[in-house]
Amino acid sequence: MQIDTINVFSLANTSELSPIRCADLSEAAVCLDYHAHGQGVALKVEGDLEGQFSIAWNEVTQQIRDSRNDMDYAVESGAYCLAILVIEHLTNYKVVKQSQKRTGFDYWMGRDDKNGIQERARLEISGILKGTKGDISRRVTKKILQTQRSDNLDIPAYIVVVEFSTPTIKIRKR
Repeated sequence: MQIDTINVFSLANTSELSPIRCADLSEAAVCLDYHAHGQGVALKVEGDLEGQFSIAWNEVTQQIRDSRNDMDYAVESGAYCLAILVIEHLTNYKVVKQSQKRTGFDYWMGRDDKNGIQERARLEISGILKGTKGDISRRVTKKILQTQRSDNLDIPAYIVVVEFSTPTIKIRKR
């Protein structure tokens, strides 16, 4: 089986988000560095979408570590980065814009059609620095309930939970 490599610093090349926002999210390699993962560490994707990727990133410097000293924020940013890259690899969706607070999801996803990129799906992302399979499952359940706030949109929702110590991503589509 061919395993694709995902470089966390390639987000700006694939995403519809601004290059500066992508660079900010990409520095989340500090979460992988925190667990002393080496270049090419395997990322297992399980759930409604499955796969395995090799993760690469630029060197994590002390300046990056100091800039990402709030691990809650770093985990959130890192989860956004990896989730977006994986979703864009495994589906025909692109993240097209951030959603507003209290919608129950983080990002709008779309795909190119004759009218340009249209909003076609919701993406809710959560990150866990170090957790068990049970922690991941509980977080997925919580996020499934959270996305129900926007079910009136009548478009799919993808829930993605990223766990950095293994590293693992669990995806549920509803």
